[in-house]
Amino acid sequence: MRPTRLPRVVIAAPASGQGKTTIAVGIMAALTRAGHVVSPAKVGPDYIDPGYHALATGRPGRNLDPWLTSEELIVPLLLHGARTPAPADVAVIEGVMGLFDGRIGTGGFASTAHLATLTRTPVVLVADISSAARTIAATLHGLRTFDPAVDVVGVILNKSGSARHAHEVRSSVEATGLPVLGVLPRDAGVSAPSRHLGLIPAAERTDAVSALDRLAEQTAQLIDLDLLLELAGRAPDLAATPWSPTAELDAPHAHPDPSASRPVVAVAGGRSFTFRYAETDELLRAHGCEPVLFDPALDTSLPAGTSGLYLGGGFPEAHAPALSRNTALTASVRDAIASGMPTVAECAGLLYLCRTLEGHDFVGAVPADAAMHPRLTLQYRSARTTVDSILGPAGTTSRGHEFHRTRTAPGAGPTAAWAHEDGVDGFALDPAGTGHATVHASYLHTHWAGNPSVPAAFAASVHAYAAQPPVLLGAPPAAHPTAPAQVAFPSAPEPAASVGLDHHGDAEVGPGLVDFAVNVRVPAPPAWLATALREGIGDLAAYPVVGEARAALARRHGVPEEMVLPTSGGAEAFTLIARAIAGRRPLVVHPQFTEPESALRRAGRVPDQHVLSAPDGFVLHPERVPADADLVFVGNPTNPTGVLHPRSSLESLRAPGRVLVVDEAFMDAIVGEPDSLISSDLEGVLVIRSLTKTWGLAGLRAGYVVGDPALLALLAEQQPHWSVSSLAARASVAVCAPAARAEEAELAREAAGWRRHLVRGLQALGLDPVAGAAPFVLVRVGPGIHTVLRERGYAVRRGDSFPGLGTDWVRIAVRDPHTTDGLLRELQSVLGGTAARASAVGHPGASMVTASAHPTDRSAPPRRELTA
Repeated sequence: MRPTRLPRVVIAAPASGQGKTTIAVGIMAALTRAGHVVSPAKVGPDYIDPGYHALATGRPGRNLDPWLTSEELIVPLLLHGARTPAPADVAVIEGVMGLFDGRIGTGGFASTAHLATLTRTPVVLVADISSAARTIAATLHGLRTFDPAVDVVGVILNKSGSARHAHEVRSSVEATGLPVLGVLPRDAGVSAPSRHLGLIPAAERTDAVSALDRLAEQTAQLIDLDLLLELAGRAPDLAATPWSPTAELDAPHAHPDPSASRPVVAVAGGRSFTFRYAETDELLRAHGCEPVLFDPALDTSLPAGTSGLYLGGGFPEAHAPALSRNTALTASVRDAIASGMPTVAECAGLLYLCRTLEGHDFVGAVPADAAMHPRLTLQYRSARTTVDSILGPAGTTSRGHEFHRTRTAPGAGPTAAWAHEDGVDGFALDPAGTGHATVHASYLHTHWAGNPSVPAAFAASVHAYAAQPPVLLGAPPAAHPTAPAQVAFPSAPEPAASVGLDHHGDAEVGPGLVDFAVNVRVPAPPAWLATALREGIGDLAAYPVVGEARAALARRHGVPEEMVLPTSGGAEAFTLIARAIAGRRPLVVHPQFTEPESALRRAGRVPDQHVLSAPDGFVLHPERVPADADLVFVGNPTNPTGVLHPRSSLESLRAPGRVLVVDEAFMDAIVGEPDSLISSDLEGVLVIRSLTKTWGLAGLRAGYVVGDPALLALLAEQQPHWSVSSLAARASVAVCAPAARAEEAELAREAAGWRRHLVRGLQALGLDPVAGAAPFVLVRVGPGIHTVLRERGYAVRRGDSFPGLGTDWVRIAVRDPHTTDGLLRELQSVLGGTAARASAVGHPGASMVTASAHPTDRSAPPRRELTA
């Protein structure tokens, strides 16, 4: 065989907790963004880190574990990953634990050093230097010389306390002959949050992409990637044949005709089921099956034509309420299993099939209850099946690992899934009386590439099940009319507000809630903005100066600098106006953001309220505003209605002796900002802008006022010294750059599409959302719905703090379509019969409610789904 050239490097560490995952992922992301094709891999069975690897590289994250597979398979699996789906330029392999730490009692078997030796890969160490200096050099020297077969070629120093500290460590390490590829400061500020089993998976983090962008940029600045690639290029060629999922196949359904029907294996995914080995899907396809992802928290039925179930690893305990509420799917899974559908459930899958988990009702196909346990289970295990099953005949052996902090009661069924050196555990069930176990559920995770007979047996069972006459399970579909039914609400007067004017969306959110309440449009500032802010931290000792920010904002709007006043967010602007601008009859146009009225009241001024009409779509009629109102506040687009008032209507509100205040906090979310009032002629006008919503800066407080210079001078007299921080000023400059403006426009276009998705989904449920253009939607859903949605894990903004609205109104922030569909499913369930009568709204990319029966789908009841 021809040797294969593959530049490669192992990122290892002296111990766990040194930062190797963060740095390995950063290297993968930085190299990928520099144009390299990176093949990622992880030493050991860990299933969380490969999720970050996949996000960083755009390729499957793979595991290399000689215990789970075999020593002989490691290089073939590495080469397979490096050429799938396309040839890679370099492989980056993240180690596990300390460099020489492997399976206890085996002399370091399955350690990072063992893997590096098997693959003849150079090792770069990551060392946490926060608690030592020259001793670090001694430790690294020992690691480098402990085993001559392990080629340690460099080090990255992490968590330095100061420049002097970094220099002391670096010089002592380099004196040993070990090159230092980079030094990361202690306050680098990029890490992944953790919980009871380690890092929170990437698929569960809404900020994962933005965090990765920051990490990639930081890595490129602080680590010598050119030297890293040079060291990786020193790795010798590998003389082995790449692993192939089809190499050992001899079953009649192997190498299937591409045109032939392929039975579907429903594979659990989404935020609650984030783990399976990449080779699992490849082996299923090689055996003529088609793995199709479904989300147990969101999908209300199994994919059409499902003939097998694979429920892998994840964190159902973290998403138990959402999984339990999806009773349509749990019933569908329960019926499918009862019909004899082949089902493999590993760890999280076992929990999902139990009767309950921490008191939440689950599928109930496995006669056990699960709960959290104070002790972590983490171990390799050799096991054998106890009966004939979908995994093969009794006595089929597998190697696997367990990693969980739950227990089931009982721990095993009358017929156990596995027998091992410590006894038996798991459940092998035959609910349809087929004569062999069609359900195999246990805590053991197995790597099918190392157990090739297992996927072959499972696929054979799936093919056999698919060949049986179809059986429709569950109730027939409900009647489905052709037009959405409009939800009818009582015509009685709206109830009085039960919360005050100072209630805002941030009070709605909390742990475990999906946030549709806060109108900040991104979970974190983009990488380039985060970098600009980090670079400003060194200047915090100096008092802030906002001249450059004022100039940048003036250029952005094409007005003189004296027409711009930077503020500490929009809230400060309202306070300054309430204190500085005279007026005998202040008036606030409602419903709108309540801070203007709150600011007036705090200043001892009680404004009039001009309440727009809900039946009229909250349209502003300027002629109806009292002529003697001499300080008028109006939002555009208005929060919470989302209505974008025409510029001509606002111009009509301008009058001699009147100050018009227009809150344009969300105008930058409107494509082209067509109805902004900002111009060089703003006599008697103040326009308030915010930078916090679009750029994820709510915690920084960055905003400004554009308007009449004489009025701005009055505001400036009331403004405390240095109210605008130097970081807020720096952010103001950064977001005015041409590239930032282009990104802002793209975000606005994206938000418009997402808004249409939400609006059409609400309409499909028979609701009538207010017509608007803002990145949020106001809709009347009925009394109590806000509270019920909250109980079901979704935070929306209650309406009764806004004058003119009541408890039956909610404001829903625009989110990505997938997240929105989850809310719509819950809302459909909450609305009950009314929502069930809704029909599909046919349009590209819209959320729609459909009901259709699949005669060959054994996973009935018929699918009722929101599709994108």
